[in-house]
Amino acid sequence: MYNLNCDVAIIGGGPAGLAAAVAAKKQGAEKVLIIERDNALGGILQQCIHPGFGLTRFGEELTGPEYYSRFVEDAIKLGVEYILNSMVLEIDEDKSSVICTNSEYGLTCVKAGSIVLAMGCRERTRANIVIPGTRPSGLYTAGSAQRLINRQNIMVGKKVVILGSGDIGMIMARRMTLEGASVVMVVELMDYLAGLTRNRVQCLDDFGIPLKLSHTITRIVGDTRVTGVYVAPVDENKKPILEKEEFVECDTVLFSVGLIPENEITNKAGIEIDRVTNGPRVNQYMQTSVPSIFACGNVVHVNDLVDNVSSESEEAGKYAALYAMGKLPENNGVADMVTGNNVRYLCPQSIMKAGSDEKVSVYFRVLAPEFNVKLIARCGDEVIAQKKELRVNPGEMNHIDIPVSSIKGDKITVEVIKEG
Repeated sequence: MYNLNCDVAIIGGGPAGLAAAVAAKKQGAEKVLIIERDNALGGILQQCIHPGFGLTRFGEELTGPEYYSRFVEDAIKLGVEYILNSMVLEIDEDKSSVICTNSEYGLTCVKAGSIVLAMGCRERTRANIVIPGTRPSGLYTAGSAQRLINRQNIMVGKKVVILGSGDIGMIMARRMTLEGASVVMVVELMDYLAGLTRNRVQCLDDFGIPLKLSHTITRIVGDTRVTGVYVAPVDENKKPILEKEEFVECDTVLFSVGLIPENEITNKAGIEIDRVTNGPRVNQYMQTSVPSIFACGNVVHVNDLVDNVSSESEEAGKYAALYAMGKLPENNGVADMVTGNNVRYLCPQSIMKAGSDEKVSVYFRVLAPEFNVKLIARCGDEVIAQKKELRVNPGEMNHIDIPVSSIKGDKITVEVIKEG
């Protein structure tokens, strides 16, 4: 077995892994190593050739490759090391070694002072949502179609129906249209948008692509190739109203029906998982239930903006470096985060009462859209943080900053309250 040693080992070389690596080096970690399964750094952003990245972080609109290349440049300047074509198999039982297979070295063991999980997420497929019908060609997840078109120059179809109004699905509606395809409609099960409002405006409305809310695909038709789908409205229980079913002709179906954190390695390492996000539970240092292992980005919870991923991953890299150097802040107790009214989940899931002057940004998604609301964090009956929002939507992240010095007790509840 080939052996490597480092202070911080980072699994994944996408935007999360790159941001964590740069932060770890800046914090003082001597040797930082990224382990990446692809043949290049950049992760999913390699295929995201559309603009819209970096508006918050860099104050300008970048494409995916432009965005991640800035982190690659910083990483190389700082001396971050990386190995490509390396598939991680497991984290060793002592929780300080990463076992992977490498195309050059074969079976490889990376011994590290701390480990950062940055594997990202994967798409849910037709099999995950169980749509009846035949199994012809022409069925793709939106992300796989994006990769085929943008990286391999392969056109996937000419007449397209998209199931799900997730961001990748809406972006691919625009991309397919620009490539000359006809996007017949985008079909969404819920009565609200699953992705960002800006993507609906720029990708659907600007191109005249219909969005059918409260609808779903009930059947797929075709032998060797898709010839069409049946689409029906759904009732208040999300059950299809079959008597209103209609046939829609198409040769391609793209699925944009949600993302799942890549957590096979996380589970195998015995790390505690959040049952809502399906990612590891973390504290404000992005530290998991295994002290030497940190996590960040979409492997923890699915973010809407890569700028959020970068900020969160910098925290993971910073504190992973401090842990490796024996300098992580002392634990003075833990307060658990509790979801209140109209809050689906919270991240981080707990806050260590360490630095009394620090503020912790707690990110969350709501369960349902609402206008004119107040975000409130409470310890018991005492309000310790609050802010107003004009609008909240499940497709967009929200956050509230909680001062650690204000935490009294072992529970913090975050809720969204309608005003007026």
